[in-house]
Order: sequence, then C-alpha cells, then structure tokens
Amino acid sequence: MHYAQVVVSLQTSTMMKMNKVVSGRTAGIATALGGAFSNQLGAASGSLAFPVIGPVGVVAVRQIVAALILLPVVRPRIWSLTRAQWWPVLLLALVFGTMNLTLYLAIERIGLGLAVTLEFCGPLAIALLSFRSRTSVFCALIAGVGVVTITRPQPTTDYLGVALGLIAACSWAAYILLNRTIGSRIPGVQGTATATGVSAVLFLPIGAWILITTRPDAFTILYAVSAGVLASAIPFVVDLISLRRIPTNLFGILMSVNPVLAALVGAVLLEEDLGTIEWVGIALIVTANVAALLLPIRRSRATTAGTEKWFWKPGQ
Repeated sequence: MHYAQVVVSLQTSTMMKMNKVVSGRTAGIATALGGAFSNQLGAASGSLAFPVIGPVGVVAVRQIVAALILLPVVRPRIWSLTRAQWWPVLLLALVFGTMNLTLYLAIERIGLGLAVTLEFCGPLAIALLSFRSRTSVFCALIAGVGVVTITRPQPTTDYLGVALGLIAACSWAAYILLNRTIGSRIPGVQGTATATGVSAVLFLPIGAWILITTRPDAFTILYAVSAGVLASAIPFVVDLISLRRIPTNLFGILMSVNPVLAALVGAVLLEEDLGTIEWVGIALIVTANVAALLLPIRRSRATTAGTEKWFWKPGQ
C-alpha cells in the first residue's frame, strides 16, 4: 500500500507540474497576442491624429509618453554608463526616431496594413541572414515575391510610401543589431530604456513647436497619447512577461501575426480597403517569416543573445 501511495503521489505531482507548464505557456501565448493587438491599436489611434498634428507630431508625443512611462519602470543607471556603452545607445535613439517616423509617414500614404507588412521585412531579413541554407534562400524569395505583390509597380503606386515602409524595415533591422551590442554591454533592458529617453529629448522641441502652432483639440492629444501607451509602453511590458513563459522562437512566430492584425485593424477602424492581391502579399511575407523561424537554429552566441530583443520596440 505504501508503494502504491508513493506512485500515486508522484503521478499527481507530475500532472500538476505539467498542467502548470501548459497553463503558463497558454498565458504567455495569450499575453503575446494581446501585446501585438495593442500595438496595432496604438498605431491606428496615432493615425487618427494625423489630420491635425501630422505623423511627426504623433511620433513626438509617442516618444515622450513612452519615456515618461518606461524610465520610471526600468530606472536605468544613466550616469554610470561608459563611453563604450553610450555610443550604441545614442545610435539606437536615432534609429528609434527614424523607424517610428518613417513608419508613420508610410501609414499616412499607403495605410496601416501595408506599411507594417513592409516594415516587418526588417526582422525577417535578419532572421534569414542568420542561416546559410537553401531553405532560407527559398524563404527570402517568398518574401521578395510578397513585397513585389504588395507594391505592384504601376502608375498609381505610391513609391514614396513604399520607400518609407522599406526604410522603416531597415531601421528595425538596425535596431536589432544595435540591441545585440547594447545587450552585451548593458544589463537587462536599461540600454533600450535609456535610448527611449534620449529619443524623447530629441523630439521634445519638435513636439512643443507642433503643439503650439497647431493647437490640437483634446481628442487629438488623446489619440497621440493612446498611441504611446498602446503601441509603446504596453507591448514593451507584455513582451517581457511573454518571453518568461514561452520560448523565444515561439514568440517570434506569434509576432508574425502583426501584419495580419495591422491589416484587420486598418480595415475595421480606419476603413482601409485591401484587395485580394494585397492580402496575398501579406500572406507570403508572414509565411516566409514563420518558415524562417522554424529553420534549425545555427546561430552564434552573439546572435542568440540578441534574439529575445528582436521584437521589443518601445517606440514602434
């Protein structure tokens, strides 16, 4: 009887641990998807303020709001940073501004769904360059076809909007590479939070001038502030929580839903009409990203160290 009780006890303990793991992973998946949805809601909210303060004004307000929320939470030790730590932080602050500004300018011209999809080519390119195989080349070709499908060179194509989306993609790729350097030199996410603060300081005079000259109403300010909360602060915290409960690779695959969510949010809230061809292009790029993340991992230690920060964009 004693042996039977021990076996039952072990089985019960094992089942409880398994249930806890499954529950934790489920919660992590739900949290990650919720953060992605919040991100796109924030982008849509910011676009509603374009008619009054423009994309530059929205980005300025977002950067300031994100800094006001993130700096007290992270509390980076700014005064203890060395010269070798400061230069990638300053570069990252510039990348934040470029990434967010070009994305919002692209959203204004070609819509939320297509702009976010083009921007997503940035981390996809980094993922594909981490591998050297025929499969990765095939994934790159799929993504290339997706980009061509979305842009569809023709007289009505907004080439400037497409170019802005691709610049945002390059900026996101630069963000990933800089975050790898920062992650190896500064503990935790202090470097990213510091860069957010520096970016906010750079945008402060621009934002003040725009607000003084345009005199926006309360709803416009609310839209811009909501963008900072929904698309910057909440995703940042949510991503940290999710990555503690689910593997990085699974997190990356879940983040592949962002272009789809952006297209859906744009269609529902902003009345952006995407045709069948645009949806095919989005599907191709998302498929290429998922396939790339499912490839066997053959990264160096430096690459792996930065993987967890690929999708942390405190100012997207």
